[in-house]
Amino acid sequence: MATDLRIVEEAKRPLSMHPKKFALWLFIVTIFMIFAALTSAYIVRRADGNWLIFELPNLFLVTTCIILVSSGTMHWAYRAVKKDNLEAAKLAIAITTVLGISFLAGQFLAWGELVKNSIHLVGNPSGSFVYIISGLHGLHIVGGVVFLIVVLISIFQYKVHSKNLLRVEMCATYWHFLDGLWLYLFVFLLLTR
Repeated sequence: MATDLRIVEEAKRPLSMHPKKFALWLFIVTIFMIFAALTSAYIVRRADGNWLIFELPNLFLVTTCIILVSSGTMHWAYRAVKKDNLEAAKLAIAITTVLGISFLAGQFLAWGELVKNSIHLVGNPSGSFVYIISGLHGLHIVGGVVFLIVVLISIFQYKVHSKNLLRVEMCATYWHFLDGLWLYLFVFLLLTR
């Protein structure tokens, strides 16, 4: 009458993520650390004195609005792919790409505004930091735009759909990170002029 009880322990599922997503997150952490170092250096250098105080270009506010809207269109694209609405996804990715390029153009024009106000890359460190911070962020936006184009081509080739979300998930993660990063940088520059 003895009952034979066997306790079977289910194997725990290991914590894992796709290797490409893991690489993307490492890249994002690296970018974050670079900008944390730059903003820290900005604060330290500002405290040393010989710091020119100037108004940021008004175009920085415009480009901030552009990049925030692009975050919305990127989310729209992700949701459309998830629902297999590939026509909407194509449109949303295309709009996000155009907004990304518009952001870059706006940043370039903002640099022109800085030059008109005699704020140059070489000269007072306060101007140099603005150019370096916005330029390095712009370089990452260029990479994001290239990623958007790759995803758009993949959607046209039916390589991205509800059963294969990896590319659009990674692109959305990177794009939202860049949007949030610019928002942080813009607020930082506004508050520490």
